[in-house]
Amino acid sequence: MRCTNRKKYFVAGILSVALLLSGCAKQVTVEKPYDISHSATNATPTNILEDEDNKDSLRFFADDLCVAKNEQTVSDCVTESVVEAMGVFLPDQKEITYQKNIYEKMYPASTTKVMTAYLALQYGKLDDVVTVSEHAVDQASDSSVCNLRAGDQIKLSDLLYGLILRSGNDAAIAIAEHISGSEESFATLMNETARSFGATNTHFVNPNGLHNEAHYTCVYDMYLIFSHALELDDFLQLIQTRSYTAYYSSADGSEKSQSWTNTNKYINGDATLPDEVTVLGGKTGTTNAAGYCLVLYSQNKKKQPVISIVFKADGRSNLYYVMNQLLNNYSNG
Repeated sequence: MRCTNRKKYFVAGILSVALLLSGCAKQVTVEKPYDISHSATNATPTNILEDEDNKDSLRFFADDLCVAKNEQTVSDCVTESVVEAMGVFLPDQKEITYQKNIYEKMYPASTTKVMTAYLALQYGKLDDVVTVSEHAVDQASDSSVCNLRAGDQIKLSDLLYGLILRSGNDAAIAIAEHISGSEESFATLMNETARSFGATNTHFVNPNGLHNEAHYTCVYDMYLIFSHALELDDFLQLIQTRSYTAYYSSADGSEKSQSWTNTNKYINGDATLPDEVTVLGGKTGTTNAAGYCLVLYSQNKKKQPVISIVFKADGRSNLYYVMNQLLNNYSNG
């Protein structure tokens, strides 16, 4: 069947970027925020003439981003009814080839951990030894955890593998407390960083994505956050790793080890790869309120990068089924 696309257009909102940043409890501050004082957004004919030598450096906030109107792609190629929000972004072309509700408020579940990993890599050292707290291991019986225990001493690098592969909620809190001193201060840093990325429809209250009405994002904001994380080589290594064994010490000094397998079915081999697409990694997320979510990084047949996001699929099988439809039909522009 030949696929056809139809567009539904809505009035586009103006993207406002909040840039008033402050430090957290440990005086951690956001690095390289957008400089609106020396940008095309703030440029006028007068100040360009006055600053002739620097006018070529003036740039727009969205110069390197995929930007689209608030519209819907209605496609015969995608089973749209089983997913609440989704988008396909081609960074090299600065193009959004498919979008459904990409600016709508959504619960991110464990895709939140993309931001947690980004901040850990920005403000921590991989060789840091983290002592796991009682608060970090105080998780519900059905929570996704790395099975850490209070007093365990484990490297930050190992916690990151537990965070991304096992999607450990205990690892997320241990990381947050190590970076910012408390979960609450880390959430402040998450929100400051999100705003510096232009993710103005996002608000975090925890580092793991456990459901909270005040913890939300949207597909487009997650694209912004994921794009920044992908700039870090260590993050790329994390998301493309199939399995990992961590070695660490318990509170009494005895040696412990755990092995974790990536929850991303493309990476662990449990899902069929789309034709002519190479999946490089991503992050899954699931809660009752968020449904089944996946943020994915891949390459199309031209070896160009593709970011594809599905939020609130109605089941795990449909999550990967629809993701394949998106990649097969919209990853090449």
